[in-house]
Amino acid sequence: MLRRLYDWTMSFAGHRHAKAALGVISFSESSFFPIPPDVLLIPMVLADRARAWALAAWCTITSVLGGMLGYLIGYLLYDSVGTWLIELYGYGGEVEAFRHAYAEWGAWIILIKGLTPIPYKVVTITSGFAGYDFLAFVALSIITRGARFFLEAALLRRYGEPIRAFIERRLKLVTTIVALVLIGGLVAARYLF
Repeated sequence: MLRRLYDWTMSFAGHRHAKAALGVISFSESSFFPIPPDVLLIPMVLADRARAWALAAWCTITSVLGGMLGYLIGYLLYDSVGTWLIELYGYGGEVEAFRHAYAEWGAWIILIKGLTPIPYKVVTITSGFAGYDFLAFVALSIITRGARFFLEAALLRRYGEPIRAFIERRLKLVTTIVALVLIGGLVAARYLF
């Protein structure tokens, strides 16, 4: 089953609608969706390494736009939609402490958490809730999300074939590691907030 899912993802990476799907996932992940865009970005770059920079740029743009939506949810709708989303991901009790940390550490919080597997939507919604400067938030989002996606693209462009061969030989191991990283990010967000 895992092999079929991997093969489907790799074949979909070359599909004419793959770029649109990457944009939708990247946008959604920054504001409400739980699955990171890396699950599609990685196979798409592996499928066509010549498009690595364009795909990283697209992923960055759509992620930042989704982050703006997340910011607006926190800023305008925190009492209804924002609270529901934060509670859904289990971070409701820590939001006030996080909000106060923005006064001193806002830029660092956005930069660091934007690079990690910690769900970025939590940062975007809370940035709006905390009233963090919107233009600074957008600039920091471009830096942190761009750094993440362009670093992935650079590594995959440079070492794509060995990485792909490694993934295909050790698919269960790679899947387990990815799952542990995602779960670790969720747990870390829970206890680091």
